[in-house]
Amino acid sequence: MKNYLIFIPLALLAACSPEAEEPAADKIITPTSTAESATSASATAADANTLTLDGLGALRIGQRIPSGSSFASRGAQIPGSTCRTLSSPDYPGVVAMTVDGELRRITVSKGSNVALVEGISAGATEAEVRATFPGFQESPHKYLAAPGKYLTQPGADPRLHFEIDTDEKVSMIHVGTLPELTWVEGCA
Repeated sequence: MKNYLIFIPLALLAACSPEAEEPAADKIITPTSTAESATSASATAADANTLTLDGLGALRIGQRIPSGSSFASRGAQIPGSTCRTLSSPDYPGVVAMTVDGELRRITVSKGSNVALVEGISAGATEAEVRATFPGFQESPHKYLAAPGKYLTQPGADPRLHFEIDTDEKVSMIHVGTLPELTWVEGCA
């Protein structure tokens, strides 16, 4: 009989505790595709100095610069233009480009400690880029003689665009959307 008395308080406690609520159908988040799931996972795993097709740190291609971001317009801008270049003291060698307030391109140059998730950074060799990204389209550099060139990812935006200098090394990496991705002189 004593054993039953122990179970009575436990049964009462269980009866009084709320049941686990089922999440509402509109609150359940499920990825719509494997690619979206993989992109989210890679963005989550990327640290603040890892450049992905989605962006860099809190900067996201296709979105506005987050409030409180250290990226801001510094230096001369083209008067009357909706294109702006922004930089941050937290990211030396990185420039963000916005058009109509939307982030369209992120550029990483030599001297930056930012690298692509694949490990490629400014200063990498053209051979490393081609081994990591086969099939990129080659075009002549606007200001440098060969072997200077551009290597651009084919396909849909956002995409990658590399500037290769005459030493056959990456001088700049651009991530963004066309047409701004391939603009040679920034907003100019």
